[in-house]
Amino acid sequence: MPLHIETPLVESRPLGLITGKRIWLKMEALQVPGSFKIRGVGEACVHYANAGAERFISSSGGNAGLAVAYAGRRLRLPVTVVVPETTTELAKRLLRAEGADVIVYGASWQEANEKATSLVGKTEAFIHPFDDPLLWRGHATMIDEVAGQGIQPDAVVVAVGGGGLLCGVAEGMERNGWHDRSIIAVETVGAASLRRAMEAGEPVALERIATVATSLGAKQVCRRAFEWTNTRKVTSAIVTDEQALRACRSFLSDHRILVEPACGAALALAYGGNDALKPYKDIVFIVCGGATTDMEQIDRWLAACGSSD
Repeated sequence: MPLHIETPLVESRPLGLITGKRIWLKMEALQVPGSFKIRGVGEACVHYANAGAERFISSSGGNAGLAVAYAGRRLRLPVTVVVPETTTELAKRLLRAEGADVIVYGASWQEANEKATSLVGKTEAFIHPFDDPLLWRGHATMIDEVAGQGIQPDAVVVAVGGGGLLCGVAEGMERNGWHDRSIIAVETVGAASLRRAMEAGEPVALERIATVATSLGAKQVCRRAFEWTNTRKVTSAIVTDEQALRACRSFLSDHRILVEPACGAALALAYGGNDALKPYKDIVFIVCGGATTDMEQIDRWLAACGSSD
């Protein structure tokens, strides 16, 4: 049995009215650990457990770590998660509630990741948060489910941090024959590593991450995500932190589900009337997750952006 659940695909009347398009929501925020990450992480953890791993080690500012912790509990294996200093207290509490040992290290995910990999010995398996073919294969199942419901959209909207979701969606589209369908890859201004790679012609590291969407906080997108931009139609879209946060608030009002800023970044294309949506009529948004934030934090971030309403 897989560790993820099949999630609903629902049509959004509110977003349809705003955009004048048919908008579908793949509700990955309803996964038990709170995000799509459990699809690929579950695939990887089962693989490594069957290979004899005695502990899982991961580096994550939230969702990937939560998925590893959940998988470890389900598979009855201990888990260590190294998180950067930017990780919210809520995320750390959730990790500990799943039974994970939490180590806080470094100012960014890259530093936490280096610490995590240094802990891996012969009996441990390292579960990367986004750069592993096992993850992409697992994430692709969400597109299998969309296709299984007879929906073939013109485009799929994904948030991009390290690129794992993009890789999974692209793989799922390929194996379901959606060769001419588009991916709209959304990043925030302060974490646009995919846009930077597309401009440079190769993955390059950002000097720093400057966004409240900490789940998007990878300085460099994985090479496979960049490669997909050369073999599929991938459109890059950039939104501000404030647009992402306002989308979180609006989505809660419209659909009674709170998502985090990384997911809000993708939804901001619909709420903000972004030009990236103009060529398409039927669009699937991956509602990727929201376990690591609360409305109080959203409001604090909005206040820090200078927004008072």
